[in-house]
Amino acid sequence: MFGGRATMSAGDLGQTVAGYSTYDAAQKAVSTLIAADVPARHVAIVGSGLRSVERVTGRLGYATAARSGAVNGLLLGMLFAAVLVIGSPSLPIQAFVGVLFVGIAIGMLFSLTTYSLVRKRRDYASVIQVVAEHYDVTVPAVDLARAREVLGVGAGVASAPRIADEGEPPRYGERVSPSTPRSEPVGEDAGEKSGDRAE
Repeated sequence: MFGGRATMSAGDLGQTVAGYSTYDAAQKAVSTLIAADVPARHVAIVGSGLRSVERVTGRLGYATAARSGAVNGLLLGMLFAAVLVIGSPSLPIQAFVGVLFVGIAIGMLFSLTTYSLVRKRRDYASVIQVVAEHYDVTVPAVDLARAREVLGVGAGVASAPRIADEGEPPRYGERVSPSTPRSEPVGEDAGEKSGDRAE
């Protein structure tokens, strides 16, 4: 995962475009928005319900500690050997190999010492990560309509109110325009009503 310097403060995160239950889904939504020319610096992923998850990867022992220390020491030895060779190109190969072995020995010693100090409190290896229960993709208000259109999560403009059919009562929650006049009956119905009024 790649990161960078934040370009917006916590108060400038904008409005929520869509919510997702996984980080991968939120990442795909962000990629879709960027591909549709929504400015990348305007998009943010906001995680809520954060919790720390520690996944145990294995049991630690002296053998495991020595093995991991040897690998780390080998890498460190290769670094020092490369610096040594660059500084002295005429150095024999035995010196290069000797530096590698010294690095392996130092790495193993350091790892075994560290494990012997913490093994009573912690005798397992683990990876700790912070995860969220819900992820919201947010953009500023100026990009909200475009972002919703791209992701297909809702119309940017409210739909026009539905006008009830003649004789049908309006449904619950339906907006009825007070300026719409009710149509008067025509033809025989109008004559019957006028006759009723005459009587």
